[in-house]
Amino acid sequence: MKRRILGLALITVSVTIATVPAQSQQQAREYAYPPLSFPRTEYYVQHPDEFQQLLQRMPPVSHQIPPGKKLAPGEAPTAGTWTSLTNNLGQNLSNPLLLTDGTVIAHVSCSGSWYKLTPDITGSYVNGTWSSIASLPPGYEPRFFGSAVLPDGRVMIEGGEYNVGCTEVWTTAGAIYDPLANTWTAVSPPSGWTSIGDAAGIVLNNGTYMQTNCCDNPAPPTGAALLNATNLTWTPTGSGKFDEYDEEGLTKLPDGNVLVVDAYVNKNPCGRNTEIYNKKTGIWSSAGNTPNQQADCLNGGYQSNELGPLVMRPNGTAVIFPGVTTGIVTADIYNNATGTWSAGPQLLSLCGSDGATPCTLADAPAAVLPDGNILFAASGSWSAPDQFPTPTNFFEMSLSGKITQVPATADAADIGAWEANFLLLPTGQVLEVSTDTPNAQIYTPKGTYQSSWQPVISTFPSCVAPGGTYLASGQQFNGLTEGSYYGDDVNAATNFPLVKIVNNSTKHVFFARTFRHSSRSIAPKSAESTNFKVASSTELGAVRCTSSPTASLRPARRLR
Repeated sequence: MKRRILGLALITVSVTIATVPAQSQQQAREYAYPPLSFPRTEYYVQHPDEFQQLLQRMPPVSHQIPPGKKLAPGEAPTAGTWTSLTNNLGQNLSNPLLLTDGTVIAHVSCSGSWYKLTPDITGSYVNGTWSSIASLPPGYEPRFFGSAVLPDGRVMIEGGEYNVGCTEVWTTAGAIYDPLANTWTAVSPPSGWTSIGDAAGIVLNNGTYMQTNCCDNPAPPTGAALLNATNLTWTPTGSGKFDEYDEEGLTKLPDGNVLVVDAYVNKNPCGRNTEIYNKKTGIWSSAGNTPNQQADCLNGGYQSNELGPLVMRPNGTAVIFPGVTTGIVTADIYNNATGTWSAGPQLLSLCGSDGATPCTLADAPAAVLPDGNILFAASGSWSAPDQFPTPTNFFEMSLSGKITQVPATADAADIGAWEANFLLLPTGQVLEVSTDTPNAQIYTPKGTYQSSWQPVISTFPSCVAPGGTYLASGQQFNGLTEGSYYGDDVNAATNFPLVKIVNNSTKHVFFARTFRHSSRSIAPKSAESTNFKVASSTELGAVRCTSSPTASLRPARRLR
């Protein structure tokens, strides 16, 4: 397997450079490198000319910021629309992650570079500012990788379907980021792993990060591993898995177990099986079949095996969006209370260049809005293998299953849905960045939350001081959903506790950095606590403290 992976890396580089005359090596790599299952890559190893043709079919990478709606001074975003950031960075960003101090970091795909978005003094991310942060360790420049924010505030990333120079290598590299020290530290892979690639990761209820293995077949010894965040070592987990983890997203359920829809990579015949990981035993078992085909594994030798995002909603149900690329495209719904699947809504046929092609979510993003609606991106069904069509369309799906098209981003005509990444912000808005265009925009939702979904703060200090460290406790600090989802990688769970301090007089907003969360449960009424440290720049005076984005406001407190 390792020989074949390296072989493709060599083919990718040599073919790309050799067939683009009079251009530099950097220019020759300006393709939108697509997500591929491992079997598809093995196919291209045997057919290098077809891989070159695939790259040439991909939309070109753009470095021009597309025109979009910008706010005038003092203007508020219009609900139900996208707003361009006032201070757009001009970089092609991916894998946005929300830190526990309210800032956002994002990666420049196929590089070691990361940037941080800091909201302005009023708490606006639209008017926020970007700054560079530390780069990844040398030799680690991934694309499509697992990631998570740990309970202590550090950021874990693992693997990458591409690495240095956007060569297809399914790297086992990883790194952990300390935002206080602004440093990345290399993390070794689990023992015996020869690939991680674009496999997903997730933080379990007890705060432990679990990483899956995309492509070792058979996976040694269980295909998943648990990180000891103290000494950065791994413990195997995940026995009993039906198929490989390749192309499968991980979704936490209210009971703390993890649900997947099987992608059937290297598993024949294709089917509709789903599985649940038991958080206590570490063993997988079947969760039944979806009513409709979800994985794109029915197209003979050309299947992509892609899936759409598997999204947990605050009403206790999860929606799997289809990755199928032909025929009728229908979502399905899992009821956590009954452990059963039921048919969901059929996706609209509003995609494709003709605006009349069935939409699909093969490797696409979704985010749960404050009212429980799901914002998602979709592109046209693939009419041939690995076409990755444009444009991208955007929709909301209500709790009742109604799907409504919403306005598109400024770069939607030039990207496929797989190039868009979503991040749910503390404001209830959604940040969208694109791996292959320098576009960063924010979607402002229309609806509001139900009161029973709010975090409840039971204990909070009556007086806090800048630089001081304190404890808050209550219920549902992590919300009832993890907020942001994707087909498999680009894990961007955001609904961990955040403390936002609003000065009653100036209305200025300050985030206190949270850490040492007692739990990452998304169960209703789950008892939780978090430590928080008040920023030294926080203004003195009477304030309101909230657990973002939808917590009940507490009585005014005072900073001394």
